[in-house]
This record gives sequence, C-alpha cells and structure tokens, in this order.
Amino acid sequence: MKIEEFEGSPTGQLVPISGYDAYLDCDYRHFAYVPNPLPEAVSLSMKTQQMVNNASMSVGRLDFAVKRLPNPSLLVRPALRREAQSTSALEGTYATLEEVLEADYIDEASARAEVREVMNYVRAAEMALHLVREKPICLNVIAPLQAELVRRTRGDGWDKGRLRETNVYIGERSSGIEKSRFVPPPCGDRLVEGVSAWEKWVHTEDDYPLLVKIAMAHYQFETLHPFSDGNGRLGRLIVTLQLVTAGVLTYPVLNLSPWLEPRKEDYKDLLLRVSTVGDFDSWVRFFSEAVHHQAEDGVQRIEELLTFQAELRQKLADAKVRGMVTALADDLLGYPFITIPEAAALHNVTYPPAKRAIETLVELGALRELAKQTPGITRMFVCDPVMRVLSRN
Repeated sequence: MKIEEFEGSPTGQLVPISGYDAYLDCDYRHFAYVPNPLPEAVSLSMKTQQMVNNASMSVGRLDFAVKRLPNPSLLVRPALRREAQSTSALEGTYATLEEVLEADYIDEASARAEVREVMNYVRAAEMALHLVREKPICLNVIAPLQAELVRRTRGDGWDKGRLRETNVYIGERSSGIEKSRFVPPPCGDRLVEGVSAWEKWVHTEDDYPLLVKIAMAHYQFETLHPFSDGNGRLGRLIVTLQLVTAGVLTYPVLNLSPWLEPRKEDYKDLLLRVSTVGDFDSWVRFFSEAVHHQAEDGVQRIEELLTFQAELRQKLADAKVRGMVTALADDLLGYPFITIPEAAALHNVTYPPAKRAIETLVELGALRELAKQTPGITRMFVCDPVMRVLSRN
C-alpha cells in the first residue's frame, strides 16, 4: 500500500501495525487504513444527483415490471443465480449460468469446485432474504451469511461466521503487505468499533437519498473488510438486502454484478479513491449508473419474458392444451432447466403426468432435451428462449 496516497485522507487515518506473515515466513511492520465513521452529509455534483434520480426511477420501473408477471416470485430463482455467477466472477471464481442452474439437480460432490462456491452464494442469498424479514441488517444477520459463502472453499477457516481476528491485506500474497493495494483496519477494537458504527449509520434516519446511502454503506463495508474472506460478495448481497428491506424492490431481481464485472478495475479504483482523497461523488455516480443500467436492463428482459410467455400461451390455446401443461409452461420463467421429477414435485403429481406435460412442451418447441448425460440425472430439459434472455450479456 502506497502510504503517501493515504497520509492526507479526509475520510480516514493510518495506524501502525505489525505481525507475522505465515505465507512469506517473515515479520512485517506497516500501516493499515481505518475509515472515519460515515458523515451526516456529503456534497454531490449536479451530474451525480441527476444520475441518482435516474437510477431511483429505473428501480421503480423494474419493481413495476416484475409485478406484471403472473407469478413474480418465479423470477427470483434465476435472478439470484445470475447474480451469484457474476458476483463470484468478480472475485475470480468462474462458472456458467447453465452450470449454476443445472447444479440444483446434481449431487453437490459431483459439481466443479467453482460451481459449488457459486451455489454457496445462492444459499446465502436465500438465507438472507429469510432473515431480514424478522431482523434488521446487522452483524448477527450477515455473519452466518459469510459462513455459508465460504463453506467448503479455500476461505473456510476457523474464523468463518465471525469478525476476523487477524490482519489482512488486499493484493498478491507473494508480494507481501508492503506492496499490497490496500490494508484494511487491523483486527481487534478498531474493527469492532468500525462495524458497530457502520450498523448504526445504516439504520440512522437521515436525509440521504436511498441509493446514496446504500452506495456509501457499501464503500464503508468493503473498506472495513470485516471478515477473512467473502467481503466483496457479501457487500454486494447487502446492497440487494437494503433495496428489499427499504421496500423499493419487492423482489430481489436487480443484478448489479453483471455490470460491475467488466468494470471491476474502475469499481476497485473508485472505492479506493474515496479512501485516498474523499471522492464520494465519483463513487456514488458510478454506483448509481450501475443501478440505472441494470434496472433498465431488467425491465427489458422482463418484457421479453412476457412476450415469450404470451406466445407460448397462444400456442397452447391453439393446440387446445390445458391443465398441468399450461401451469408448467408458466414455470419455465423460473425453471429454464427442469427434470421430470422436478415438474412432478412442483405440481404435486406423479411421474407419468409430469412426463406427458414435458413431452408436450417439447413437441411445441418450448423445451429441448439435453443431449449430454448429467451424472445422477436421467433426463434434463432446457427452455432455450428463456435461457437466451437470462444469459445475454
């Protein structure tokens, strides 16, 4: 970490740290950056304020669009998995959306390590959405989410699910702390106090527009780096939780990470710039642009899914198909990969009627049987039109 870049920071202070680097087998003496508590007010340019307003309106349009679906909750399933795929890619863990959607139907042990790690995010997100129905966003909520994120991964250590008790740095381990990009607050009292202040600030009533507040809270969380691993993914999940608990998004269908992934260097640089020179303006504008773009993109995808659904319903009507087939056709928005047992379970029927329903949808071109054989699964089917909408960059 370039100490001189942080020495005049208006948003935090440097503190000396020392310790032992087990990876390099040597002692170190360096400095860590401790952010000040977030301010009660921040100055934003007109350009940034306009972007915040545009983003807020786009989120409103997205929330309205998803409610147009006959069963809006169906879209949550692929939305969480798309976010899981992209947010993990931001941290260097790569899996395709197809692999992630297929993972629900295969034994966890037979999946690639990268897919298992992505699915940890899906489970953490589902757990989070359940927890925040009864509890505010706080350490007691996010700590078990971190434990789930790192389960059976390289970050699955003795301190999972609790604030880190070691010093960490952001950068190549082989280069050491002195050449790192950033050194977050040391473990101990400073970290505990920082997380406590973050919790209180998140829930304090103030005049910040919601998206400005979320952007600033995200900066503070990532700068505190409260856990030994999983902070990036967890911080982006908290953004979704804040939107949902604030009531501006009824369903968690806003995927920010696909926009951030190709801009990850800008993402990191702008977060760092808040720490070095206090530039909240550029960071809030960047964050709001991400929200605006992805909310509008979400609206467009929902329109395409509604068009597909209407066309498929017309095909079913023309073929005089009724009953379970029509219900299963609607399910394809949330289950673009599906098996016969899954279809049976969704509609509480036995295997034969589920098999007939899927075969009817294959005949109508709505489903296609996959040629490859997935271990442990006899037959799997994919809805190509839905997958084209979901997986498009």
